[in-house]
Amino acid sequence: MPLPEKLSPAKLYRTCNAREFSFTTTAELDGPIKATGQERAVEAITFSMGIRHDGFNLFALGPNGTGKQSAIMQFLGTIAPKAPVPSDWCYVNNFEHPRHPKALRLPAGKAATICRDMEHLVEALLTIIPSAFSSEEYQVQEKNIREKFQEHQAEAFEELEKQAAEQHIALIKTPAGFAFAPEKNGEVLKPEEFMMLKKKERETIENEIMTLKTAMQLIMAQIPKWQRETQEKIKELNRNIANFAVKPLMAELKNSYASLSDVIGYLETLENDIIENFDQFLEKEPDPREMLLGLSSGKFSQKSSLLSRYRVNVIVDNSMTKGAPVVYEDKPACQNLVGDIEHISQMGTLLTDFTLIKPGALHRANGGYLLIDARRLLLEPLAYEALKKALRTRQIRIESLAQLYSLISTVSLEPEPIPLDIKVILIGERQLYYLLNVYDPDFSELFKVAADFDDELPADDNGKLAYARIISAIAKRDQLHHFDRRAVARVIEHGSRISGDSTKLSAHLQSISDLVHEADYYTSSAGRKLVKAADVQQAIDARVLRSSRIQEKIREATLKHSILIDTDSEKIGQINGLAIYSPGGQSFGHPGRITARVRLGKGEVIDIEREVEMGGPIHSKGVMILSGFLGARFAINQPLSLSASLVFEQSYSGVEGDSASSAELYALLSALSGVPIRQWFAVTGSVNQFGQVQAIGGVNEKIEGFFDLCNARGLTGKQGVLIPAANVENLMLRNDVVNAAKKRRFAIYPVTHVDEGIELLTGTPAGELDKTGNYPTGTINSLVVAKLNEMAKKIKKFTASASDEDE
Repeated sequence: MPLPEKLSPAKLYRTCNAREFSFTTTAELDGPIKATGQERAVEAITFSMGIRHDGFNLFALGPNGTGKQSAIMQFLGTIAPKAPVPSDWCYVNNFEHPRHPKALRLPAGKAATICRDMEHLVEALLTIIPSAFSSEEYQVQEKNIREKFQEHQAEAFEELEKQAAEQHIALIKTPAGFAFAPEKNGEVLKPEEFMMLKKKERETIENEIMTLKTAMQLIMAQIPKWQRETQEKIKELNRNIANFAVKPLMAELKNSYASLSDVIGYLETLENDIIENFDQFLEKEPDPREMLLGLSSGKFSQKSSLLSRYRVNVIVDNSMTKGAPVVYEDKPACQNLVGDIEHISQMGTLLTDFTLIKPGALHRANGGYLLIDARRLLLEPLAYEALKKALRTRQIRIESLAQLYSLISTVSLEPEPIPLDIKVILIGERQLYYLLNVYDPDFSELFKVAADFDDELPADDNGKLAYARIISAIAKRDQLHHFDRRAVARVIEHGSRISGDSTKLSAHLQSISDLVHEADYYTSSAGRKLVKAADVQQAIDARVLRSSRIQEKIREATLKHSILIDTDSEKIGQINGLAIYSPGGQSFGHPGRITARVRLGKGEVIDIEREVEMGGPIHSKGVMILSGFLGARFAINQPLSLSASLVFEQSYSGVEGDSASSAELYALLSALSGVPIRQWFAVTGSVNQFGQVQAIGGVNEKIEGFFDLCNARGLTGKQGVLIPAANVENLMLRNDVVNAAKKRRFAIYPVTHVDEGIELLTGTPAGELDKTGNYPTGTINSLVVAKLNEMAKKIKKFTASASDEDE
């Protein structure tokens, strides 16, 4: 098998040629920013926003910072203005059932108008109704009604008094009421005089008095009836006067809303209520007790009370809306989504009315689009369930959570639900989407469309131009310095670096935006008008420096030999693996010593990390694959008679991943063959049971970690790193690494099979089976076979002697 050649410097870093750009600076770019590379997601957004059936709401999934919200807002910005403006909504008093306020639907802009009209109506009525009831005409009519009652009552008593006089009996008014007494010659008889009369005469008088008392009782029984009749006449008069005062105002108001049947119906009930309760518009003397308790403040309190009763509580006002509303709810708490019913405290009691109903985001976005961060939604108690209920029932039902869950014992409202016509867009991570799909049966019915945003976009001409437009848009939006084309090219190269693929660009636009702002800072500090490539590089270097404390401490410990890493010797069963550390979101690589030891045994490979529960499942799987490779290559004709142990030396925080499995296999082959490994090499890559070296992640950071250590100790020209050949396209190495490769002081070797790697690491060919089934003498494989045969013989001899002793 031919040895792989070291990679040329051109393959270690793919440069972006700034001369390919047609612009000189980003100030020349003013076209729209397109979601390049996100065609799949854009198609899903277009479909979801276009289909008008239930349940086709959207979940935009992808890593944070990939521009999901920006892309959606940009798309909605093109279609929302063309859509019709949705209706206004308001709540009004339900005079028959105050606990169930009515919802009124009005054309856009009419809610605020009717609200003002109602305030003007109340103010007008506060003047007109008192004037009507203080008029001379009303006073005369009321006086006539009351005088007729008095006359009727007086006539009845005069008739009774006349009847009594005919019988020589007087009708006397006393503090206790009326009384009858006999009289003679016009004077009332005294009791002793009455007793001196003959018995028959006394009985006659008493009978006549009883008759008169009966007549009196009939008159007294009629008086309440006459009073009621009088009151009814006064009420009828009041209604007529109130009707006369209110009708012209209400007629004018009805004409303004003649085409709105719901409003006309409300205005009619409003008119009846005003007429029935006209006295609330009349000025009253304040109750001293209320004034003492602070519950009354005269005319102001009266007006406030009337405004509350007849006010229009505007829930949605689309007077300034152009097209369909687009709402992003930053804090999707339950009450912020579906609205709330507030209470006020008065004398230790919580009170509420329809004017304290507050709208939510669903109201504001009704007829349009609502964007919500899925994670924030799920963190808010009851909010997700409330949203699902609204979407499922297609109506917004405002409920007081305190009342619903018996947190307070007070009477609350049950407002009439408002019909819901909305597109809801949830934005979140992929894992959140998959979890909701699995564990929530309602989710797939309510959010049937997924817009999956890619982590990367192609590093072609369109992708590069998209990056340039993004930089231009950020600079214009935030009033930053514009970038020249070399600075744009450096940003594009950095985009390839953070994507981990030289043929791709990162779609994590937040990282690019941060880099643009940081480069602008250094441009301002230098007093330049344009951002140069050096400013971008300075921003990248400064970002690395800010997070490099741990990396430097580990390297310092290695240089002091507190952490043992060899870079210039040859050792049997020892190799330099490469690991990734990611503290605080910044990743860096560093070499770690891996050692292997072999002894007589039963063919097992012991992973010390797993035995002490410091190894993850993927790492353990990688070690078990090594057993499969060794068994398939060396144990076809006889069992493996060894036990091997593998360990990451000086590892104290656990190991996960299989990227070191090829290095562990090299260490095992070295330990079995007795051939030392060159310690000036470091190795990364996973391996399968056929010995093929497979791609891994973080290849740039791993190479740079080993390079930094070698550079600190002094580059000799021998040092290098073995990487999987499949990772060559992922290389976007630092400039100092590329320069060292150009000067032949550091090398990168692409490896496809462990046989290539072991020869590079030892200088000894791996060896291939010949026609006789043997490996060439002196090769790694032949030395391993010889060692295994020797161990097998020792096992056999030991087993035989043990059997003889037993016999």
